[in-house]
Amino acid sequence: MLDVSVDGVPVPPSADRPLRVAVVGAGPAGIYAAEALTRQDAVPVAVDLVDRLPSPFGLVRYGIAPDHPKMRAIRDTLHRTLDDPLVRFVGNVEIGADITLDELRRHVDAVIYTYGAALDRHLGIEGEDLPGSLAATEFVAWYTGHPDADRARVEAALTGARSVVVVGVGNVALDVARVLARTADELETTDMPQHVLDALAATPVEEITVLGRRGPAQATFTTQELKELGELEAATVLVDPAALVVDAETEANADRNVTRNLAVLRGWADHTPEPGRTRLTLRFCARPVRILGEDRVSGVEIERTAVDADGRAVGTGELEVLAADLVVRSVGYRGTPLPGLPVDERSGTVSHEAGRVLRDGSHSRGEYAAGWIKRGPSGVVGTNKHDARETVASLLADVAEGRLCTGGPVGDLVQELQDRGAEPVLLDDWRAIDAAEVALGATRGRARTTLHEREALLAAVRAAAARTR
Repeated sequence: MLDVSVDGVPVPPSADRPLRVAVVGAGPAGIYAAEALTRQDAVPVAVDLVDRLPSPFGLVRYGIAPDHPKMRAIRDTLHRTLDDPLVRFVGNVEIGADITLDELRRHVDAVIYTYGAALDRHLGIEGEDLPGSLAATEFVAWYTGHPDADRARVEAALTGARSVVVVGVGNVALDVARVLARTADELETTDMPQHVLDALAATPVEEITVLGRRGPAQATFTTQELKELGELEAATVLVDPAALVVDAETEANADRNVTRNLAVLRGWADHTPEPGRTRLTLRFCARPVRILGEDRVSGVEIERTAVDADGRAVGTGELEVLAADLVVRSVGYRGTPLPGLPVDERSGTVSHEAGRVLRDGSHSRGEYAAGWIKRGPSGVVGTNKHDARETVASLLADVAEGRLCTGGPVGDLVQELQDRGAEPVLLDDWRAIDAAEVALGATRGRARTTLHEREALLAAVRAAAARTR
């Protein structure tokens, strides 16, 4: 980090030498942080949005299910910040491989970490590592076309899967269940890679069970996501009416989302299985205790639970076995450290105060955090906007109070990366990728088809550059 002053007095940012900020992670949290920095006029700024992937938008591109085009369209709004001349997208750059964190910090006055929480949490039960047992993070990465997705592993797990158990009752769990229950025609218009569409069309899913260890009043999915299950063309949602009996105190104190969820669930209580339609069962107060199988998953042993006075799930000792060819766990995300940046092992977040990173209990000058790596995997996309504003407010306060020194010369980050042999992807390069995806989609009558391999993404950049020479 630059630390320049004149006679011990910090040099304030100016139009000639603006405050230079690197934002590590170009998902919603990072883009909202860049937006908050550039929309204020008290401090001149220049922002580098650094991401290890060649494409921006993070979980908007690689987390929101492709059958949610309206929700994915938020990237059009996020793109406005990328178009800001004060913001530079620098993709395909991995901290620790292409440049160290210390080296990055020497190019800027401050760094905001917004790289999210991409790893899944484990169930910690026997059989969890069997073939046919996946994390939702693996499945979602595959169907959204993430370059790091393990295509062979996921497609092997899908092969022959007729009965599926999804563990978890959050929005991601419902996404997984819904995608598996969709017909080929329903998915045809999405931007999923073609191999994903082909594999899903060939997967003979007949039954999906979504398990929640607590009751419907404790489920974390939103009503909008829940209602979509009832709109599937070839699936029937099944719920045990007895599971929807909620004590009077819980119902009286329930928030609006819970009240609406219960109303939707009760509307399905009289459903019965229909021949030729996928059975999609929402089962509450049940938790997996063991995944069964030898060479691959063959079933899940579950235990009936009860919700105690503190809202916790407690086992009853009542066990049963569900047949399953595929198990997908969706029980949360956790953040991981960057080389040179510690993350609390228990919470999976960076220690901070109002977004100011703490090292050994003290504020680390010039280091900040926002998004999931700051607060954990909670909220919706818009939650990141308020979170980023808090962090940026802390950063700007530090500038105003002289805790961030600026004013010295700074080398060009992109030039240094190129000199090292890295291949940073800038905004015009991303536009070339975007155009290539639109063109590929047009060959199938779609608005877009996602390029899923990193080399294919970079090939689109190189091809566009060759055409302009």
